[in-house]
Amino acid sequence: MSRPKISVIGAGNVGATTALMLAGLEHGDIVLVDIVEDMPQGKALDLMEMSPVLDYDSVITGTNNYDDTAGSDVVVITSGIPRKPGMSRDDLISTNTNIVKQVTEQVAAKSPNAILILVTNPLDAMVYVAHKVSGFPKHRVMGMAGALDSARFMSFIAMELGVSVENINAFVLGGHGDDMVPLERFTTVAGVPITELMPPDRVEALIQRPRGGGGEIVKLLKTGSAFYAPAASAVEMVEAIVKDKKKIIPSCVLAEGEYGIENTFVGLPVKLGKTGIEEILEIKLTDEESKALHVSASHVKELCEHIEGMGIL
Repeated sequence: MSRPKISVIGAGNVGATTALMLAGLEHGDIVLVDIVEDMPQGKALDLMEMSPVLDYDSVITGTNNYDDTAGSDVVVITSGIPRKPGMSRDDLISTNTNIVKQVTEQVAAKSPNAILILVTNPLDAMVYVAHKVSGFPKHRVMGMAGALDSARFMSFIAMELGVSVENINAFVLGGHGDDMVPLERFTTVAGVPITELMPPDRVEALIQRPRGGGGEIVKLLKTGSAFYAPAASAVEMVEAIVKDKKKIIPSCVLAEGEYGIENTFVGLPVKLGKTGIEEILEIKLTDEESKALHVSASHVKELCEHIEGMGIL
């Protein structure tokens, strides 16, 4: 039985780290694509030369040609310019819309049955672009955002309480931006709600931190944006798909009435398996949580309408 074929588009920090993790975990054979001549080939060769040390047999191929991605089972799109200090995710919209459009056209032509996972910012809007350009059904186009935002939220809680990250369960809904919706009611430490373990002001501080999580790292790095945690989050989604895990992971998906949100890409809890998005889970939200989710979704919708008005698609 052949291994799954996973293409990673963009061989920068996020893409190369994604390829490294996918190979190390032997989730499939990896094709690493970039427009920079020889660069993905060099990184792929470096990854292959590391395989005897870490004992993985995944084959990593570097290329500038989309022909090498043909027949991919999963395609992770990381292409685009990263945020720089002072930039919002939305500032990236024009440049990255053009990039994601071109990449998706190539990928869809070579792998018409693939599942697409978007990492490029502004995330929710880029998932919309990929869905529209590819013409793929909604269960095969999704965005890595909720997985990352939830991981950040969980890491902050673990650091605050001095407990293992394995004890933390949490998820974050909404768009991948400043109005994302961490749900403290469903956030637990070994089954105990965090509201029982820390005062309200600390809970509120931890809720606010994931909203600025990417910006916090951009500010510290000064010359780029986060890549370890985003790559790991994309890998978590790929793993759930290629291993048919039926794992519940918050992901950016097309809502068509779920949570009262119509025709908008937004982060919701979904079950991921071999066919992609197998189910959107609807949990009962409080009026306040529902309002926050709708506000977040409305901002995504505005971005998508802005893209439509640009005449790129």
